[in-house]
Amino acid sequence: MDTLRGHDIDGDQDDFDYADDAAIESPHAVITNERRMQVRAYNYWASLLGDRALPSIEDLQPEQLEDFGPYSVLLDFSAGVDNPGVIYMGTALRRECEIGGPISHVDDVPARSLLSRLTDHYLQIIANAAPIGFEAEFVNQRGAELLYRGILMPFSSDDETIDFVFGVINWKEVASREETDALEREVGEALGLSLNDFARDDAAMADPSVLDLTASDMIDMPVPDADAPLADWLAAARDGAEQARGSEARSHGALYHAIGLAYDFALAARESPEDYAELLTDAGIKVQARSPMTAVVKLIFGATYDKTRITEYAAALDHGCVLGLGMGTLADHLAAYDGGLKALVRDIRAARRAEMPAKPDRGGLARHAIKRAPALTPQAIATDDDGLAVVVARREKDGSLAIVAALPGGSSLGRKVMIAAAP
Repeated sequence: MDTLRGHDIDGDQDDFDYADDAAIESPHAVITNERRMQVRAYNYWASLLGDRALPSIEDLQPEQLEDFGPYSVLLDFSAGVDNPGVIYMGTALRRECEIGGPISHVDDVPARSLLSRLTDHYLQIIANAAPIGFEAEFVNQRGAELLYRGILMPFSSDDETIDFVFGVINWKEVASREETDALEREVGEALGLSLNDFARDDAAMADPSVLDLTASDMIDMPVPDADAPLADWLAAARDGAEQARGSEARSHGALYHAIGLAYDFALAARESPEDYAELLTDAGIKVQARSPMTAVVKLIFGATYDKTRITEYAAALDHGCVLGLGMGTLADHLAAYDGGLKALVRDIRAARRAEMPAKPDRGGLARHAIKRAPALTPQAIATDDDGLAVVVARREKDGSLAIVAALPGGSSLGRKVMIAAAP
């Protein structure tokens, strides 16, 4: 069954979470590339919002989106929701669905094609008025089993009505059991492994606790000497980050080890500030004064890495600095922390919010000022060319109304109020 979920753009939320978190329960074989495409599509949609309630359809040009445009489809609801039009379909999606001719409406979509899995959800986007993600597995028109992940995003032509929906979907084909068994036998014979070894690995994929791996168990790579050049520390940290990407579905051990190596690099960079500055310049990364560890994370995991992850990893590095942890200790600290990295980041954010000063009650202050403001004479109130004005009045004890303020006739809010009140 598909899993549908609206996406929150609050920085504290992360719907594209680790494999063992509860945000989205994906099939274990769906790797992070599919997630990243969905995240990038969502970030693109959010970047088009500006100060509008919905992105404008005029800003969307799917044919120019080289990253996920080939995996997308654009639906037009301007003529009704019963059978929306299909006004764009990416080349990769068209090939997968074996669509050679034109498709003008949703009713023309082949029933067992991957495209049908995306268009099946378009009514939910109308009801939610927000991006919706979904994922599942199914057998397509060729009889192949696919694991897929998609996202639908609303667009508008008038900033109010959802009359277009842009969908992005990614997939991978699952090998048949016979093909998998044959491949395992060949690899096992080449490496001298038994099928029992593969069975143990399969069990671990379904339940990482089978292996109960720690950071030190999962990683087997050399660590630079204390007097090694900073470039060696960076190389080791990047190797750790790459291994964490490949092991993310199994255990957090590799991720914590990678963050630990990033922390060790940060400590080494303190001792070689000139070399560190040169590495940042070469990578085109600038240090943020309020979050210097963000540059470290970008340098190691990549400047285009998921922003939420970058923020979380940087928070972990800052945490290690606050505690004064030494080299080689942060990974074990994260593994021992109750709830792991997610819980640590949550606690850090909660502590920061508790330290922030309370925001002033601006509404209360405004009401207090209005209650005590002197009344205005009609002559003191500016009007527009038609002699109209938008005013704020206060009811006096005798029941009369006293005018205490007026919006300028040429203000945006004033014009909107006058238009709304016009017969």
